[in-house]
Amino acid sequence: MLRLSKLMSELGMCSRREADEWIEKGWVMVDGERIDTLGTKVRPDQRIEIDPAAEAAQMSQVTVLIHKPVGLVSGQAEDGYQPAITLVTPENRWEGDHADIRFSVAHLRQLAPAGRLDIDSTGLLVLTQDGRIAKQLIGGHSEIDKEYLVRVAFGEHTTDVESHFPPESLELLCHGLSLDDVPLKPAQVNWQNGEQLRFVLREGKKRQIRRMCELVGLEVIGLKRVRMGRVMLGALPPGQWRYLSPDESF
Repeated sequence: MLRLSKLMSELGMCSRREADEWIEKGWVMVDGERIDTLGTKVRPDQRIEIDPAAEAAQMSQVTVLIHKPVGLVSGQAEDGYQPAITLVTPENRWEGDHADIRFSVAHLRQLAPAGRLDIDSTGLLVLTQDGRIAKQLIGGHSEIDKEYLVRVAFGEHTTDVESHFPPESLELLCHGLSLDDVPLKPAQVNWQNGEQLRFVLREGKKRQIRRMCELVGLEVIGLKRVRMGRVMLGALPPGQWRYLSPDESF
């Protein structure tokens, strides 16, 4: 037997928090019976149905893509630094946003980062109200890859780093490093030009790329996330945002 909210989350219907909200509102039926008690346990083979009101609530949830500049934190404000959500204002909305969604302050409620970028990194940051998207991007079984462009220095070499960097160290970046005594999943790492590496990762440990580079003697000068799954940063300018449009998915 499983908690109903856990099973709904595992089936990809919603997040556990949403499931609890829906159960409390009487929006969930199991084998035709309305369930409104939190903590109710069910068998995995029982039929779960969702009230149309829950589906409508889910359809109205938004996902926002921000081009985060250096100096903002991804989540809660900390040490006097502003969170990236403060950029989500009508004035900062990118004029190239093609999503037919009208801005509402309700869109800022429970809008949380799905995958962080540290304060000194830039690029694509996803904030979402949708638990399914959060799980897809940062859940324990996420298979979504993320692409980064990383400018590096090697010792005193700040130009044409590629020609001074040992090929076997590049191989280690692709596979063979561990962080916190846990082996990292294989990554794609290759030179884009003499000073810039392209990383494609399927996991997101804290400051992972900076720590990987440190292990092979590289110093990160600049780090920018340019893609999450099928969604690109594209031409979105720094400090501006747009909505994920209904025809886009990660």
